[in-house]
Amino acid sequence: MTSAIPNIPVVLLPGTGSDETFVQSVFTGPLALVGARLIAPPPPPGAALADGYLEELDRLARVHGSLIVGGISFGAHLAAEWAVANPGRCEGLVCALPAWNGEPGSAAAAVTARASADLVASQGVDGALAAVAAGSPGWLVDELSRAWRRHGDELVAGLRVAAERRAPSLTELATVGVPAGIGGCAGDLVHPVAVAREWAAALPRGALQVVRLADFGRHREVLGRAALFTFLKSAAAGGSEKK
Repeated sequence: MTSAIPNIPVVLLPGTGSDETFVQSVFTGPLALVGARLIAPPPPPGAALADGYLEELDRLARVHGSLIVGGISFGAHLAAEWAVANPGRCEGLVCALPAWNGEPGSAAAAVTARASADLVASQGVDGALAAVAAGSPGWLVDELSRAWRRHGDELVAGLRVAAERRAPSLTELATVGVPAGIGGCAGDLVHPVAVAREWAAALPRGALQVVRLADFGRHREVLGRAALFTFLKSAAAGGSEKK
């Protein structure tokens, strides 16, 4: 199935408050197994988070001609937004943990991002991390501690940008006719599997694989393999319609 990935870059974006280090931990191994080239851009600062990433995708497409794009959570939203707007430059989607469709509204990830922004604004990064640590698994606390400190003073603005930005609607996703792999995570209340199922059903060539949160916590690449496998499955099926 390695031939299902064209010899073009796979550009993957992180979720809000995260960074390219986490993307690499999830996807580098799986992509290397199929000989794909991963590009994981670092997050633009603060309020430039969304528009900066879209501009970077435009820049990379000018350099390489076309891209396979995707990401995790908010990064998946931005990649799908770019795919909707660039049908001639997007060759595929590899997305994990989409958090909502259309307007964020009261989606759990949006509510969490708003609350996190308020917490960081009032208590600082260290104070917010101490509060988050009380109810989060150790691996997530470690990841947030590293990434949030890296974002520093820009973290609050980035969280707020993500919390208020609409994702592509299901109608918009239905216009993206490229192979699309979606990875969901059972037990992740912030990124409901129901949303991943909606994305996979809306995308004309979408396919979904669900992993368990406990497995993802132990081995990051579990999620990357799920999203990549479903992309490969979709690509290998060609243009055949889903049953």
